[in-house]
Amino acid sequence: MRPGLQQSTGLRQELKVNPRLYQAMDLLYMPLLDLQQHLKQELLTNPFLELVEPEDEEDDSPDADEVPEAQDLAEPETTPESEPEKTGDDDVDWEAVLLDGFETGGQREENEQREWYEPVTVDTKHLSDHLTEQLSLIEMSPREAFLADEFVGNISDDGYLACPLEEIQRGVNELLVREAEERDSEVAPFSDAEMQAMLAIIQELDPPGVGARDLRECLLLQLRAAGHRVSMAYRLVEESFEELISHRWSELAKRFGISAQDVQHAADEIAKLDPKPGLRYSAGGDNYIIPDLVVDKIGQAYHIFLNDGNLPRLKLSRAYQEIARDKKKFDTESKDFIASKLNSANWMIQAIEQRRQTMLKVMHYIVDRQRDFFERGVQALRPLTLREVAEAVGMHESTVSRVTNEKFVQTPRGVLPLKFFFSSGLATSDGDDVSARGIKDQIQKLVSGEDTKNPLTDQAIVEILQETGVQIARRTVAKYRDQLGVLPARMRKRV
Repeated sequence: MRPGLQQSTGLRQELKVNPRLYQAMDLLYMPLLDLQQHLKQELLTNPFLELVEPEDEEDDSPDADEVPEAQDLAEPETTPESEPEKTGDDDVDWEAVLLDGFETGGQREENEQREWYEPVTVDTKHLSDHLTEQLSLIEMSPREAFLADEFVGNISDDGYLACPLEEIQRGVNELLVREAEERDSEVAPFSDAEMQAMLAIIQELDPPGVGARDLRECLLLQLRAAGHRVSMAYRLVEESFEELISHRWSELAKRFGISAQDVQHAADEIAKLDPKPGLRYSAGGDNYIIPDLVVDKIGQAYHIFLNDGNLPRLKLSRAYQEIARDKKKFDTESKDFIASKLNSANWMIQAIEQRRQTMLKVMHYIVDRQRDFFERGVQALRPLTLREVAEAVGMHESTVSRVTNEKFVQTPRGVLPLKFFFSSGLATSDGDDVSARGIKDQIQKLVSGEDTKNPLTDQAIVEILQETGVQIARRTVAKYRDQLGVLPARMRKRV
C-alpha cells in the first residue's frame, strides 16, 4: 500500500442533540434551591417571561399543551428570504425524551455556554484565621512571627501538622537563604530549638489539640489543656496507646495495677475528646435542606405534594407577545431575536411542568412500594432499584436517576433523601425480600440492646436474623456492621 493522503466521500447519519435537551436534563437534576436560582436568572435574561402575580393565580400560565406556538407569533409574513430559520424546539416530544432517558447519542455544542448560580453562603472563620488572630496577641519578634506564619500554613483543616517538623524547618530556612541573597546579607537559619519552641507555642493555641503530629499527641494536648496531666487517662494515652486502641482492658489493668473497670472508665473519658479539633473551624458552613417533595398522611391515604411554593411561577408576557405580533416594525435580525426568545420562554414553561409531573410520578410509585415503611419504620423498607421504578413508570433508568439524585422528601418519618428508598434486598424463608437498609437497622438495634459484658458476635447476629426468616451470611453481617461503625464483639466487651 502506497503511503499518502487520500480523499473519499461517504454518507453518514448523525443525530445532533439540541442544547436545550441538555438543559432539560439539568433541570431534572437540579435540587430546589438551584432551580430557584436558575429560574430567577431566566427571568432576567428573557423578556418574554414574567412572574405569575398572586392575583393572576386563578388565570395561571397555560399548560404545556396550551402554550401558543412561538413561530406563529413572530414569523415574518411572506418573503421566504426573510423567513427566520426554525429551531425545531416546538416539536420536542417531551414524553419520548423522558422515555429514552435523553440517550440520543449526540454531542454538546462546543460553543454552548452553561452557567451555574449557587446560593450565597454566610462566611465563617477558617482555622488559619482563628490561629492567626491568637498569634497576633502574643508578643513576638519579626523572626518568630515569620516562623509562626509558616507553621499555620502547614496545619491542615482537621488541626494536625500536615508535614514533619524537619520539612517545615528545611522549607523556612530555604526562604531565609533566598531573602538573604536578595538583600546581600547573612541570616542565621532556624535551629532545632527554635522549631521546638514555636511548636510548643502553636500547640498551646485554641482549639486544644491543634498542631499535633498524630492522634496520640492530639489526645495528650487536650488532656493537658483540661488539667488531666496527672490522671490514668493521660498515662494510658502516653504509655500504652496501642493497647488502649485495641481495648485490651485486662492487660492494661495488670500493667497499671488497677481494675479493668477503672481502665474502662479512663478510656470512656478519652473517648469524649475530639480526634479532629480543627474541623469545628472548617470553611464549610451549615447545609440547610429544603425538601423538594412532601408526603403527608391524610386519613388513611398518603398524599404527595411538590414543595415549590417559593419557586418562581412563570408565564408568557402578554405585553411582549403583542409587540411580537406587530411584525412590520422589525427587520430580519430583530425577528430572529424575538423568535428565539419566545421559543426559549415557551420551552422553559413546558420543561418546568414536565419536571413537576415526572417527580410526582416517580414519588407516587415510591410511596406505593414503600407503604410498609411509612407505617412501621425502617425495618419494613422493601428492596427497590432504579430499574424497577423506571419500568413501572415507563421512563428510562437514567431519567429516574436524575429525578432522585440530590432530592429530599419530607415525610411523617422525617426528611429523607430520595436515594434512601433504594437498596438491595435479601431473601427470607417465606419467599419475600427484605431491604438491606432494614437489615442494618435490625443489626444496630440488636447491638444497642445487647449485654455489654457478653456482646453479640457476628455469628450470633446471623442466628437471630435467621430466626426471623432472614437468610444472611456471617461475612455480610460483618460488612454491614463495619458500615454502621460498630466494633467487633471483642472490642465492645466491657468488664
